Amino acid sequence: MKILVNGQAAYAYTGGKPFDPTLPCVVMVHGALNDHSVWTLAARWFAHHGFGVLAVDQPGHGRSAGPVLPSVEALADWLWALLDAADVQQAALVGHSMGSLIALEAVARAPQRATGLVMVGTAYPMKVSDALLATALAQPLAAIDMVNTFSHSTIAAKPSYPGPGSWLHGGGRALMRRLLKLGEGSVPAGSNLFHHDFQLCDAYANGLQAAAAVTCPATLVLGGRDQMTPPKATRDLAGALKARVVTLPAAGHALMQEAPEALLGALRGALQTVPASAGSAR
Repeated sequence: MKILVNGQAAYAYTGGKPFDPTLPCVVMVHGALNDHSVWTLAARWFAHHGFGVLAVDQPGHGRSAGPVLPSVEALADWLWALLDAADVQQAALVGHSMGSLIALEAVARAPQRATGLVMVGTAYPMKVSDALLATALAQPLAAIDMVNTFSHSTIAAKPSYPGPGSWLHGGGRALMRRLLKLGEGSVPAGSNLFHHDFQLCDAYANGLQAAAAVTCPATLVLGGRDQMTPPKATRDLAGALKARVVTLPAAGHALMQEAPEALLGALRGALQTVPASAGSAR
């Protein structure tokens, strides 16, 4: 589904069903150097069980036009502008990693419009090491390999897990490389999409203030073996949100790929209580 947002074309995957803004709405926000495709299973389930789904590509990512936006705060404003353009008054927001910070900031900026918040593979602060930032800038392909290794709970998952034909590490690397190439021209000169996204995570400093403004139910879904955003790094955030915390013990940071069914179960538990009127159009 193409949506015009601030004069630029934005793309949102609707889960295989035409988007209906009168249904309870779930918005899914991807992480760094990812796109809407990481949400395919969850998006399809919710779209086929009574929800309107918008799994977005952020500006300059995937099928959404650039340029990229300069901060988590700007992306939060963009998200509400997208929902305005889609005639959605209220929505539950789900975000992974960098996307979880965008979802948090968006809910804080318009708490009356949020029916739920789910932060997947999250942490606050979401600091990135100087070494990884430098590698992402100078050698983005090497940084992709590093992050892809860190994002999975094992060095090599068993063949065909979680289903026939799957290769978790290869699939993650291929997606990131494709997004890096597609993002050329959307980022400022001298940078690249991976470095840009990591900088946004590292720079975001409003997490606890944003959490204090959240009034809807909040859930954190964490990977027990996450090396990118370790569960212990969520203690203050979970307390500020008064959040329900769900830990998937065998998963790393790439929860959508490593534990798809368990993550879907956690999302269903968090979001199936969304009020029936939540998606009503203005």
